[in-house]
Amino acid sequence: MSMIKHIVIIQFRDDVSADQRKAIYQSVETLKQHVTGWQGFVAGANVTPEVGMDKGYNGGFVIDFADEAHRDAYLIHPEHQKVGASIVAAAVNGIDGIMVFDLAV
Repeated sequence: MSMIKHIVIIQFRDDVSADQRKAIYQSVETLKQHVTGWQGFVAGANVTPEVGMDKGYNGGFVIDFADEAHRDAYLIHPEHQKVGASIVAAAVNGIDGIMVFDLAV
């Protein structure tokens, strides 16, 4: 089994402040107490210097999971569903403003 990097990229609405974004990231990080296999977490603003390459995605986070089974348990956890709803509410056009990409490493 491979470790999974669960990558979530967000197009935050302009009216979602830096403090609100930080609170969202903190709420994601608190999910580690509800699931096993959580191995790491980073979050923050997009800082690429590549003009136009961000396609409007201005923030995001990466969670490292021990394997696919642990990632899958996280995805269906009720607390994940609650936090996910807050991310959707903060994104441009709701779910359309969020991209998820998982890498097996």
